[in-house]
Amino acid sequence: MGADLNNIIKTQKLTDDHVQFLIYQVLRGLKYIHSAGIIHRDLKPSNIAVNEDCELKILDFGLARPTESEMTGYVATRWYRAPEIMLNWMHYNQTVDIWSVGCIMAELLTGRTLFPGADHIQQLNLIMELLGTPPQEYLTHIDQLNKIMKLMGTPPSELIDKLSSQEARNYIRSLPHMRKKDFRQVFRGANPLAVDLLEKMLELDSERRVTAAGALAHPYLAQYADPSDEPDSDQYDQSFEDMELPTEKWKELVYKEVTNFHPKPTVIAEEVEKAQQHTATTTTSTAASASSASDK
Repeated sequence: MGADLNNIIKTQKLTDDHVQFLIYQVLRGLKYIHSAGIIHRDLKPSNIAVNEDCELKILDFGLARPTESEMTGYVATRWYRAPEIMLNWMHYNQTVDIWSVGCIMAELLTGRTLFPGADHIQQLNLIMELLGTPPQEYLTHIDQLNKIMKLMGTPPSELIDKLSSQEARNYIRSLPHMRKKDFRQVFRGANPLAVDLLEKMLELDSERRVTAAGALAHPYLAQYADPSDEPDSDQYDQSFEDMELPTEKWKELVYKEVTNFHPKPTVIAEEVEKAQQHTATTTTSTAASASSASDK
């Protein structure tokens, strides 16, 4: 692939058609990944490779996990991290990837990062006055949460009540009330259908956030949508990871898996030998023909 989305965003102004095609492909890939029971957990522009025909691939599954696994909050680059990761820690689902796609889509539309949270801690004194010193795990997330709520507004009480952490609930309730901004004004000039899809992806309540399959059916992507070519995957089976086998047996299994993708060395050697024999025969024949012609 020639570049990644991060490079493209920095160097090119994308048309609405480009955005539609790119986001459609990301969501199509996510639908397949999610149907396997996998969460990517680190979607960002630099993890999406694009070729000269605007065809893309989702990269870097180093943080990907099955949906039933115990999760950690230290995933996804901060700017693309869903709010529930910062607040619920171990309790989130596949729609964290959809939030990331929403952030990426906003960046494609504007050329700017939507939630560029800083490393330093804003409002830390106010928080400590009200709640005492926050747990260490919250310190690196406070500024990013402020950035999100500045656009999305303060979460409603019923959503705050869903948070598993009492400290997280206290923190959110300690903040000044903020109204959600009008996306039509924030993304002024953008296709109204794009703005509508963005709002569905950037939904604070993960239970109400659109799924990959739902987003693919959105009118904004209608010109590319093809349900017959948006496949699902078989469920990912990780049971082998719980198997206890001798080292030699693992080596054997790994070797067999590799040979499913690459010819065995013996096969390669046989093909090389055949090629060498063919070359030698051709050379001998050519030399004989040349000699015969010379004798005449």
